[in-house]
Amino acid sequence: MRAMNASNHPLVDALGVQHLPAPGARIVSLVPSITELLCDLGLASQLVGRTGFCIHPAQTVAAIPKVGGTKDVNIEKIRTLAPTHVIVNIDENEKPTFDALAEFVPHMVVTHPLAPRDNLALARLIGGIFGAQEQAERWCTQFEREYAALKSEAASPARTVLYCIWQDPWMSVSGDTYIARMLGELGWRVPVLADASRYPRFTWSDELVSGLDAVLLSTEPYRFSEAHADALEKQLGIPVFLVDGEMMSWYGSRALAGLRYLRALRKMLEG
Repeated sequence: MRAMNASNHPLVDALGVQHLPAPGARIVSLVPSITELLCDLGLASQLVGRTGFCIHPAQTVAAIPKVGGTKDVNIEKIRTLAPTHVIVNIDENEKPTFDALAEFVPHMVVTHPLAPRDNLALARLIGGIFGAQEQAERWCTQFEREYAALKSEAASPARTVLYCIWQDPWMSVSGDTYIARMLGELGWRVPVLADASRYPRFTWSDELVSGLDAVLLSTEPYRFSEAHADALEKQLGIPVFLVDGEMMSWYGSRALAGLRYLRALRKMLEG
């Protein structure tokens, strides 16, 4: 028989692994956005470790031990913390890290939300495993309300926007990413670049720029600024906007504000 949470949702992670409810779990989160979600669901007291990039909510996470970054995880420090559950993400954490942790951590919870509405299953998974089902359902209700508000607005004209996450080398996002699907909620699309990877490198060209309605410079992981946006707009001759990378790429708790941010972004580009 499949274990169900109180809301009757199966507790299955991104690898298809079935998890059982574990309300007394000791949790290490290696995913910044999910660390924030755990805290917002009232589970901060069960967090025994987090990455240095897990910065929200600041006052709460300050008391939780750091275990390195998302890519350079301190395996031995996690061992000493004796977690029952470690939460990882397919995009953000390395496979060798997962394999090393799986040797001694009883339960590895793998996440991989690819679109805004995947946050509903994510919240129910986290809430269901760790005994916060009611909080998760309240969060899902809020999410549905924000999503309905976004969809109630008039559709934007189709736009092609280049979302930049790095320079030297310049890097963007493919259509197979959470960011691209966030933009897709506005009816916007990202261009298909020569590099077929999920986070492709590219070089500026007249051909590329001629197919764009705008360029979006993200505040993370590269710290683009308004100065970067102003300089690039003068260089390219098309609109360039600085956008909040957390709002566009952080799933979990921040996705609520992210949906509201999309409505502001639409107004920004549509003038």
